[in-house]
Amino acid sequence: MKKTVLALALAYLSAFSFAVLAQQRADDGPQLTGNMLMRPANYREWVFLSSGIGMTYAPGGTPANAPQLFDNVYVNPSAYRAFLDSGRWPDRTIFILEQRASATEGSIVTGGRFQTKLAGMEAHVKDARLPGGWAFYAFGGGAQMRDAAAPLSGNAVAGCVECHAKNTAVEETFVQFYPTLLDVARAKGTLKPGF
Repeated sequence: MKKTVLALALAYLSAFSFAVLAQQRADDGPQLTGNMLMRPANYREWVFLSSGIGMTYAPGGTPANAPQLFDNVYVNPSAYRAFLDSGRWPDRTIFILEQRASATEGSIVTGGRFQTKLAGMEAHVKDARLPGGWAFYAFGGGAQMRDAAAPLSGNAVAGCVECHAKNTAVEETFVQFYPTLLDVARAKGTLKPGF
């Protein structure tokens, strides 16, 4: 009887240890080599935050003949879990903005739009190793997709920084477009004053 109980206890401890190890993930934060951000290969396995179509911040909206792109936003799982706990993004948060073309005709579709080819990819990173703690990266799209990107600088990033500083709900991020996380930020009291 003692051997059976001992064997069951060891089996339980082994299973518990395996489960704990399985939940611990390798570092899923931004992988920087010098100032270059490596494009994460597995971002589609990350937490999907939201999708928008034809979103623009330009005065007057999107021109009628402009292509309607889908914007899909992903965040690394460890940052997502930390945000759920605190309502704030931890150091080593990385967002991926995947832009995809859209179509109205295909297969059995008779209305609406669906996503097609990858048009571009950008990243927004919070990392204490970066000047200012946040940076934007553009990986390009299609045949020009790069495996690594330097942080945007100068005029290429000025508009991004200004817009994020003025219009985001939490820190430098558009949590207002991620409905479930907006509720978390409200509950945790982390929305920017006046938002």
